[in-house]
Amino acid sequence: MRARRRASQRGLCQNDRYHGTEDGLPPRLVKIMTNDVVLVVGAGPVGLMMAAELARYGVRVRVIDKAATRTDKSKAIVVWSRSLELMDRMGCAAAFIAAGRQVHATNLLAGGKRVAHVRFDAVQTPYPYALLLPQSDTERLLEEHLNSYGVRVERELELTRFSAEEDRVHIGLQDAHGREESSDVTWLIGCDGAHSTVRHGLGMQFEGETLPSQWILADLKLAGVKTAADELDIYFHADGVLLTFPISPGRFRLIADVGGAERADPTLAEVQALIDRRGPGGVRAFEPSWLAGFTINERKVSNYRAGRVFLAGDAAHVHSPAGGQGMNTGMQDAINLAWKVALVVHGHAPQAMLDSYSVERSEVARQVLADSGRLTAMGTLKGGFTQALRNELVSLVLGLPAAQRVMTNKLTELSIEYRDSPLTRSARGAPDGPRAGTRAPLPSGAPVGAGRVPRFAIFAEPGAESAALLTRHRDLLEPELRAPFGTDGIWLVRPDGYVALSARHGAWPDVADYLDELGGGAS
Repeated sequence: MRARRRASQRGLCQNDRYHGTEDGLPPRLVKIMTNDVVLVVGAGPVGLMMAAELARYGVRVRVIDKAATRTDKSKAIVVWSRSLELMDRMGCAAAFIAAGRQVHATNLLAGGKRVAHVRFDAVQTPYPYALLLPQSDTERLLEEHLNSYGVRVERELELTRFSAEEDRVHIGLQDAHGREESSDVTWLIGCDGAHSTVRHGLGMQFEGETLPSQWILADLKLAGVKTAADELDIYFHADGVLLTFPISPGRFRLIADVGGAERADPTLAEVQALIDRRGPGGVRAFEPSWLAGFTINERKVSNYRAGRVFLAGDAAHVHSPAGGQGMNTGMQDAINLAWKVALVVHGHAPQAMLDSYSVERSEVARQVLADSGRLTAMGTLKGGFTQALRNELVSLVLGLPAAQRVMTNKLTELSIEYRDSPLTRSARGAPDGPRAGTRAPLPSGAPVGAGRVPRFAIFAEPGAESAALLTRHRDLLEPELRAPFGTDGIWLVRPDGYVALSARHGAWPDVADYLDELGGGAS
C-alpha cells in the first residue's frame, strides 16, 4: 500500500493527469508544481501575448481559460502600428499583416461633406496604417504562435481560488467535469477580462464609471459604399455618430450611439434605418454576422501589482472603443511585463524591477482613458450650434499638419513613453536624438528584443570601455553594439524598444552605474 502511494505521489509530481475511479473522473485531482511556473489566467489576445512572450524567453508558463474554444466574434478589430512593431520582435507580424486589411486614412463627414481627412502614411514606422482584423483571427494567430513554443492553452479550466505568499502563489483550479487541482506557482497574471476573477480575488476596486449612452454594433455586408477600400468613415449627425470600418472586401463593422434608453440587440432593419438616416445614402446592409447592443465603461485599477499577482488588459483597465486602443493597450501590457518577469525568473534582475510595470502601464491607461473619453464626448455632442462648432473646429484643427501628426502618433500608439519610470535615466548633457523613456527609432536588421532572451541593447561607437561592459553584463546586454542614433551619444535600449538611458559620448560610467543597479540586486 505504501509503495502504491509513493508511486502515485511520484506520478503527481511528474504531472500525471488523472488516477482512476470507476467512471474515469476522479472527484479530486492534486498536481504539485516543483519548478518555477507562471500561471496566465485568460486566453484572449492579452493572455496569449503574455504566455507567448514568456515562453519565448524560456519561462515555464501555463495559460488557462474557462471557455471551451476561442471566440468566434470579431470584437476588437484594430491592431495599431506600435503593436505591429512589437509583434515584429516576436516574429509574428508577417502573419498578422497577411491576414488583415490595411487602412491608411480616416474620413470625418458631416452634413454630406467631408470636414477632415486624416492619413496615417506620415507616421514614422514600417507599419503606417491601422490593420483591421477580427479578434477571432488575432486569437487564432497568437495561439498558433504560442503553440510554436510547445505551449498549449488549457481550456475549460477555471481559477477558483488563490492566495499569495512571499515566495509563491497557492492556486485552486477546476475543470468542466468538476475535477479540482491544487498547485503552487511562482507568479500569477490575470488576463481574464473586465469581470476578472483575479482582480476580484485581490479585492481591487475597478474605479470609474459607466457612460449613460447606449450603443449598437453590427458586423455585416454593405453594398453601395463609395469610400476607398483602405479608408474608414466617421459620420457626425444630429442624432449621433456612425462609424464604419472595412474589415474585409464587402464586410464592415458599424458602431453608433443610440441614446440613453436601454434596449435589446438591434435588428437588421433597425441598422439599415440608422444607415439611411446618418450615412451617405444608397448603402444597403445584409448578411449580418453579429448584431449587439452595449454600454461603455471607463474604469481602471490603481495598481497593477499585488506582490506575486499582476493584472493586465481589461482586468486592469477598460475604455471607450473610440480610437480602438483597448486591445492594443492590453497586448502592450503583456509585452511590458513579460520581459521583466523573465529577467527576474532567470535571476538577472531583482524583483523590485517588477514595480515599474504598474508605474508605466497605469499611466498609459490613464492617458488612453482620457483620450478615448474625449473622442467619445466629441462624437456624441448634442445641439445644433454645438455640433456645428465642433465640425468647424475639427475641420480647422485637423487641417493643420502638426495636429494630424499629434493625432496619428497617439492613435498608432507610437507616442507612448515612459519618461517618469523608475527604469528611465537621462544623464546630464544627454545628446540629441531619442530621449530617455521614448520609443527608440527602429534600426536596420534585427529589432531590439527579437532574441530568445530579454536583453538591453547599446547604441554607441565601440571602444575599450564598451567591450568591458558587454563582458561584465553579458546576461543583460546584447553581445554587440549597434550603430548610434547620433555622433555624440550613447543610448541604452530596453528589450521592448524604449530608451532606458541616454548619455553623452564617452559617458560609459553612467551606463555602467545603470546596469550595476539593475542587475546587482538580482536574487
